[in-house]
Amino acid sequence: MMRFLRYVFLGIIGILLITVALANRQIVTLRLLPDDLAALLGLAQSLEVPLFAVIFGAIAIGVLIGFVWEWLREHKHRATATAKTREVTRLEREVARSGTAPPRDEVLALLDAPAKAG
Repeated sequence: MMRFLRYVFLGIIGILLITVALANRQIVTLRLLPDDLAALLGLAQSLEVPLFAVIFGAIAIGVLIGFVWEWLREHKHRATATAKTREVTRLEREVARSGTAPPRDEVLALLDAPAKAG
């Protein structure tokens, strides 16, 4: 059922994107710099593309910037998790090397005592 709902949701989004693309087929000119600055620097770069390509490109770039920003923001959490994992591994090796079992729960020890006695 969830797979079906997922496909319906993706289909609706696809139809909406196609509708936006068909409604915005006009050709627009994208310029690298404003006209005055481009004339001053000699960099009069421009590109003619459909408006929907500009819209979808802006959305894609925004999502990409958001992913990178979030990845950088969570770096400290990943570093802490890695350090804790290393510490747990080191402690497990130390316990295994010492040959002693970790202390058992008192309640479990009481429950096991009659079984060993009988």
